[in-house]
Parts: sequence; C-alpha cells; structure tokens
Amino acid sequence: MPTLKEQVIAASREIGIDKIGFTSAAPFDYLEASLIEQKKNGHSSGFEHKVLEERLYPELIFDQPKSIIAIALAYPTKIHNKPARTGAKRGSFARASWGIDYHDILRDKMAQLIDAIKELADEDDEVTFKPMVDTGELSDVAIAQRAGLGFIGLNGLLITPEFGSFVYLGEIITNIPFEPDTPMANQCGSCTRCIDYCPPSALLGDGRLNATRCLSYQTQTKGFMPEEFRPKIRSVIYGCDICQQVCPFNKGKDFHFHPDMEPDPEVVMPELQPLLTISNKEFKVKFGHLSGSWRGKKPIQRNAIIALANVKDRTAIPQLLQLIDNDPRPVIRGTAAWALGQLVRDVTPEMLDFLQQSADKEEEPEAQVEFHKALLILNERFEER
Repeated sequence: MPTLKEQVIAASREIGIDKIGFTSAAPFDYLEASLIEQKKNGHSSGFEHKVLEERLYPELIFDQPKSIIAIALAYPTKIHNKPARTGAKRGSFARASWGIDYHDILRDKMAQLIDAIKELADEDDEVTFKPMVDTGELSDVAIAQRAGLGFIGLNGLLITPEFGSFVYLGEIITNIPFEPDTPMANQCGSCTRCIDYCPPSALLGDGRLNATRCLSYQTQTKGFMPEEFRPKIRSVIYGCDICQQVCPFNKGKDFHFHPDMEPDPEVVMPELQPLLTISNKEFKVKFGHLSGSWRGKKPIQRNAIIALANVKDRTAIPQLLQLIDNDPRPVIRGTAAWALGQLVRDVTPEMLDFLQQSADKEEEPEAQVEFHKALLILNERFEER
C-alpha cells in the first residue's frame, strides 16, 4: 500500500504539477538576520510582506502546521511564432509574464491538489491547508529549496536540475505530517555569470540582491525611473530575464507543458507606439490577463517611452510631443521630454520654444528636472549645427 505522500506525488503528476517536494513547518529563522540587513541597507523592494515574524514562523499564519508542500511549474522560454513584421518597433515582456497570470495558474493547481489530498486522507482526520504564491508571507524560494526542488543560485532564484530556474513556485502549509525531503545544496561552484552580466550590478554575490537596483523592480515602479537604469532596460517594458538567460543551468531549457502559459506574440512583444495612447479599457482587454499588468498601464507606458528612446525610433517624436502637451500625468510628460532629448537630432527653434513653454507651465518638480535636462541637451545640439 503506497504511503499518503506517495499517493500525493502520483496525484500531483495527474494534475500536471511538474515537480513536488515536502518539508517540515519548522521556522525559517535562519533568514532573519539577512532580511533585517536587507531592509537596513535599503535593498528591499517594498513589495515584500510587511510583518517580519510572519515571514519566518509558519505557526504565526497557520494553526498547528506540520508540513509545507512545495510545487513547481515549468514555463516556456521561447516564442515559436514570432509577431508579424510591420516595421514598427516592439517592446517585450519578460518570460514570467507570458500567458495567463501565473498566480492564477498556481492557485488552480494547488486547489486541485488540495482536493486530491482530501480525498486520499483518512476520513477521521481533519486536514487543513493554506496555499500561497509569491505574494504570501513565507519565502517561496526558501521553502522550495528546503523541500528539495532545487538549489538557490547566486541570482537568488530557485534552480531545478530538470527545468533550470524557469519555474513558478507555490506552497501549501498543512497540518498533515509528511516526511520531509532532502534540501539541495548550491551547485553554482565558481560560476558568477549572473553577477557578471547583471547590467545594474544588483546581485550581491551570495544569493541576495539589492532589489531596488534590479531592472525587473525598476520596470514595476510608478514614479520616474532613475536615469541610470533607462538605457539598461533596452526595449523590455516589464521584468528582466538576463540573470536567467546567462545561467548555464538554463541552457536549452524550454518547456511547453501548460497551454495557459503559451505566449501570444502580439501581446508579449507589442508595438511600442500604440502603448503611448492606449486607454484603460484597451489595456485591460489586451494585457489584463498577464502578471505584468498588475501595476496598471502607467509603468508600461513610461517604459514604452524609454524603450522608444533606446531603440532610436524617431518616428515616435510627434507622439511624444503630444504626450507633453496633453497627458495629465507628470511622469509621462517628463519621461517624454527626456526621450525627446535622446531622439531629436534636427533641433528647430520651434521645438525649443515648445519645450521651454512646457517646462515653464510644468508644476511637478521631478518633471521640471526632466524638461530642463532635455532643454540643455537640445540647446547644445542646436548650437552645434
């Protein structure tokens, strides 16, 4: 007779869970010093759960926890049907934002697994569960590592032997005492490719990162993106894959197990210029199902403006001028002014007058800075003609 754990593993395969592991519900107190230091040094993103103790002690968020089940779902890394060639410049969403929002996919898989466990468990036992994704209290990467799914790389991501780091992670706290699996030790060895290739040097070298320097974080903020990071995002309008793309454990990894994860090329590689004037309704219809839409359209539009400057699309200049003249959001106006400074080569007196008038009526201090920097660049360019 198979054990309950063996039956749960078999059920997980039928459900379509690519990897499953088990660990105890013992505290993660060994993370405390690192988390405190991260916050003290200003390396936190602000997206983390706010109560430190609840990130460390499962018993604070669940009554009498005995085990934590960790699951992983592998996601695609290559688009096999490229978008139509229209001549227009395109941006891109990082791979973790392809297909249906992975939070929803994970929750569905975990709900199915919980139902299966309830069917398999002893009828006399009152079994309880708390499913979580990366928005939950506990560290999904720490749980997955302790449950034997993989090891934590120098990029801070879980790396599995089978799928590399291209996996979504979910966790289920339960009062069922499953036998724990063996944690996997780090296998990076002397390799530092992720650290070496990270454009903003966000990785600290020990599996931790300064989240505020991570390009993925920068693409998700709603204010002005610091100028240092703007050229580094290139044409990516959400997320960043660089530390995964250069990892040797990810070489050749491309899994298309889950139809809901399949990318629509026109959605995840959208034309940039139409994004500048997209309505809220249009944005929700086209991008609302992506995890990358969670911060709304404003960061995506700001990033699209930056991307247009990075790819030197001078056909966008008329639209940028319209944004400066008409958009009610200072971040969009200011970023558009910056982009003009990067794009305009044939500077005219009319262009300078327009920008100066726009700067004079701009009331937002950060936007004013962007206008003045653009004017300085364009005035110098005009004088050099």
